[in-house]
Amino acid sequence: MQNDEQNLKRSEKITHDYFTFLDQHIHDVISGQTAEFMELNEIAENLAISHKHLTDTVRKEKGNHPCHFYDFKIIEHMKLMIVKTDKSIAEIARIFTYDPSNFSKFFKKWTGQTPGSYRKKMKEIPR
Repeated sequence: MQNDEQNLKRSEKITHDYFTFLDQHIHDVISGQTAEFMELNEIAENLAISHKHLTDTVRKEKGNHPCHFYDFKIIEHMKLMIVKTDKSIAEIARIFTYDPSNFSKFFKKWTGQTPGSYRKKMKEIPR
C-alpha cells in the first residue's frame, strides 16, 4: 500500500511541477525573457524525467496529453492579450512567437474563430 501511495504522490508532484513550469515558461515567452516555446521533450528534460513518463503521468492524472494543456494555457493568454490590449493581432502573434497566419490558424482551431473576430465579439459584450 505504501508503494502505491508513493507512486500517487510522485505522479501528483510531476503533474504539479509540469503545470508550474508551464505557467512560468509561458510568462517568460510573453515577457520576452525566452525566445521561443519549448518542445515537450525539452520541458520533460527540465523536469528531469523522460518525455514518455511525463506524457503518461499527466495523461493518467488529468485525462489529456500534456500538449493539450500546454496549448490550452497559451490560448488563454492569447485571449487575454487580444481583449485586454490594443496591440495588433500581428504584434500579438509575434509576442507568442508565431507568424500571423499560423497564429490565426492555431487560434481558430482552438476557439472556432479568428483572433480579430474574437476581439470584436468580446468588445461587444457589455461588462
